[in-house]
Amino acid sequence: MKKNFTLLLLYFFLIFTSNTFSQNKSDILNPFSNRIFPGKGYQPIQDLKWKFKTEGKIFSSPIVQNETVYIGSEDGYFYATDEKSGTLKWKFKTNGAVHSSASLYNDIVYFGSFDGHYYAVNAKTGKEIWRFKTKGEHWYSEIGMWGMKPSDLLMADLWDFYLSTPVIYLDNKSALAIFGSSDGNIYAVDAKNGSLKWNFQTKAAIHSTPVLDKSTVYFGGWDGIFYALDAKTGKEKWKFSTEIKTGFTGIQASAAVSDGIVYFGARDPYFFALNAATGKVIWKYNAENSWILSSAVIKNNTVYVGTSDTYALLALDAKTGKEKYRFKGNGYVYSSPAIAGNTIYFGDFSGNFFDLNLLSDGKESNTISTENRNKYAESILNNNLLDFGFVAKQADLSIYSENKRIMDEFYKLGPIVSSPFINNNVIFYGSADGYLYAYNLKKEK
Repeated sequence: MKKNFTLLLLYFFLIFTSNTFSQNKSDILNPFSNRIFPGKGYQPIQDLKWKFKTEGKIFSSPIVQNETVYIGSEDGYFYATDEKSGTLKWKFKTNGAVHSSASLYNDIVYFGSFDGHYYAVNAKTGKEIWRFKTKGEHWYSEIGMWGMKPSDLLMADLWDFYLSTPVIYLDNKSALAIFGSSDGNIYAVDAKNGSLKWNFQTKAAIHSTPVLDKSTVYFGGWDGIFYALDAKTGKEKWKFSTEIKTGFTGIQASAAVSDGIVYFGARDPYFFALNAATGKVIWKYNAENSWILSSAVIKNNTVYVGTSDTYALLALDAKTGKEKYRFKGNGYVYSSPAIAGNTIYFGDFSGNFFDLNLLSDGKESNTISTENRNKYAESILNNNLLDFGFVAKQADLSIYSENKRIMDEFYKLGPIVSSPFINNNVIFYGSADGYLYAYNLKKEK
C-alpha cells in the first residue's frame, strides 16, 4: 500500500511539473514564432474595430496577451493599448525609433530600440525592469552603397526596416533573452536581470529575429550567412553562406523550422530549405531577382512567403520547393503572413492588406486599403501598382538622395511591413502611416 501511495505521489508530481514547464513555454509570445492562429474556414476581414495613432511609422509587429496589444513605433515609444477599445494603457519612452517587435514572457515584454538598448519592461505597468546596452543600433549602412553617389557618403540601406526581436529560451528554471544587434553580435542575456550570458560575433549587422527549435537558435545576418548555434552556450553548430553580390547580399528574414527542416529567404535572391541538424541544402527556390524579407509560415506541407519585386505571396511545396501557385499583390510583400483556419493574411508596400482563401489556390481574396493609399494612389501608383521607375520619372537613380525621395513618396501610401497578429477573431497590424489597426474578422457560418 505504501509503495502504491509513493508511486501515486510521484505520478502527480510528474504531471504537475510537466504541466508547469509546458505552460511556461506556451506563455512565450513572439510575432515570428507564432504565425498560425485558431480559426475555422475562410474568414475575410470585415470592419474596422479601432485604430490607434502613433507619431511615427510602424515597422514592428504587434503581439496580444491579457487583453493588451503591444507594439513599438518610430516615434521612440513602445505602446500597450486595450485590445477591445484601442485606448492607451501605457507607453514607454526610449531615445530612438522602436523597429524591434516584442516578445512576451512571464508578464515581461522584451524589445530593442535604435537608442542602442534592449529593454525588459513590466507588461502590466510599463515600468522598466532592466536595459542592456549594445555597441549601437543603426540601419545597415555602406559607403557609396551599390555604387551610388556621392561615393564617399555613408548610406543607410533604405529597405532595412527592422531591428531584431528578442526570443526567450527556457532551460529548466533559467530563461535567456536572445537577440541580434547592429554591432554584429547575437546576445543571450538573463531574462530576469539582463546580465550577459554569452555572445556570438558575426561579420555584419543582425536585424533578423532568431528562431528557436529545441536547443538550437537559427538566424541570418547582413553578412549573408545563416547560422545555427547552441542556445545554451552560443557555440556554432553549423553555418551556411548565401551568395554575396552587389544589391543582393544579406539575410533580413527570420527563419521557420518544421519537421527537421529550417526555411528562410535571402536577398541573393533565393528561398532555402536546409536540414536543420546539418545545414545541408534540401532545396532552394529561385525568387526571380526578388529579395525575400518576409518570414515563412508552413501549413499542410505548404510554405507561404512573400517576395519583393514580383509582389507575390508564394505557395511552395514544403518537401520539394516546387511552386504550387502565387498570389500577386500591388507592391513588395515584406509583411510575414499569418494563418487562421483556411485564411492567410498579409500586407504589401502599397498600403493594401489581403486575406486569401487557402483552399482557392489564390483565386478567392479580399483587400482593404489604408486611408493614405486611397488618398495618394492616383498620383503615386502606376495602374494601381507600386512602380519605382514611374515615381522616379527622369530622376538619376545613381544618386542616393533621389532613391530616398522616391521611398518618401512610397511612405505616403502607408506601406504595411508589419506582420499581423490574430486574437479573439480580430486581426492587428501596424502601418508606416503611424497607425496600429484592429479589424474584425468575419465568423464562419
